Amino acid sequence: MKNKKVNNSLTIKLSLSLVTIVLFSYCGQGEQTPANAKNSIQYDQALPKTVAIKIDNPEYQISVPAELRPYEQVALYAKVTGFVQRLFVDRGSFVKKGQLLAVLEAPEMDQRLNADRSSEQRLYSDYLFAKQSFDRLKEAFRTEGAVADIELERSKNAMESSLAAYNASKAGTAGTSQLRQYLNIRAPFDGVITDRNVSVGALVGSTTNVPLFMIAQSNRLRLTLSLPEKHAASIHQDMPATFTVSSRPGETFSTKLSRSASLLDQRDRSLKIEFDVPNSQNRLQGGDYAQVKLRLKRTNPTFWVPEKSVINSQSGTFLFILNQGKIKKVAVKEGIRLNSLTEVFGQLKQEDMVLLNPSEETKEGKVNTANNI
Repeated sequence: MKNKKVNNSLTIKLSLSLVTIVLFSYCGQGEQTPANAKNSIQYDQALPKTVAIKIDNPEYQISVPAELRPYEQVALYAKVTGFVQRLFVDRGSFVKKGQLLAVLEAPEMDQRLNADRSSEQRLYSDYLFAKQSFDRLKEAFRTEGAVADIELERSKNAMESSLAAYNASKAGTAGTSQLRQYLNIRAPFDGVITDRNVSVGALVGSTTNVPLFMIAQSNRLRLTLSLPEKHAASIHQDMPATFTVSSRPGETFSTKLSRSASLLDQRDRSLKIEFDVPNSQNRLQGGDYAQVKLRLKRTNPTFWVPEKSVINSQSGTFLFILNQGKIKKVAVKEGIRLNSLTEVFGQLKQEDMVLLNPSEETKEGKVNTANNI
């Protein structure tokens, strides 16, 4: 009986021990839950260094290559076929508008002109005779029955036909005379002869493709340049510019914008602009390369961020922004650079904060603000 009581007591103690172990195990698991929760928070990123996006519209300066060209430059051809009879200029000659440069000869043209003038004179005489006949019949027609109506009408038609023939001949003579004027080669504007390709006795005209002279306007030049697309919207009328040329070291020339192509060149995505440059003293030469400095300004303010905030990678150009506790990757296009700032274009807002020193390994998502308090 005593042994039975001892066994029951041992059974109760073992049961209590098991219960205690189970309770401790349960309690141990309950204490680990906050630790797990803490570990899950550590997956959130720490709060990075950020800077506010700047909105500004500063004036900036760029330097671009350009070319000085003659304001006007043409090749002079002979409109009619003939032989060069006389030459009055050579390469390097300065000429005035309308100045005689060369004289051609074409004897057959003189003969044609004489024939046309003779024909014109004959037809004029025929017209005068027909007109006199009509005037007489018209005067006689006043006497009743002296001249039939049909005779008067026939005389009038003959006079009008003679007049038409005379006018046609007169126009032909004027045309031949005008062609003969083309035997005299004259300068179309003030300029300088840059090339002479013929000599006295040479056959020129529509049968040859060689120009007699090359003439360029030297007292006025065009400064032409191609402005990159990202600067195309920053130009304005009468925009000032300064430029230098290698042939005049140490000298700086000033000018103003004269004209713009308005549309981008599809080949290189640039805007062609021109500046007129007075050159009355011939200090500059057409054909020189120039380096132009422009002071530009956008028409509207744009976004600016620190240069170190922009990432250029094989996947593109982008930056990271922080907004409402979330980091987001935004693709951008770079504009100009000014000091330590870079102009950017993209889906940005004024309230966005830009990560100051991001890297390609920067992750998008929420940030852990608790670790930074």
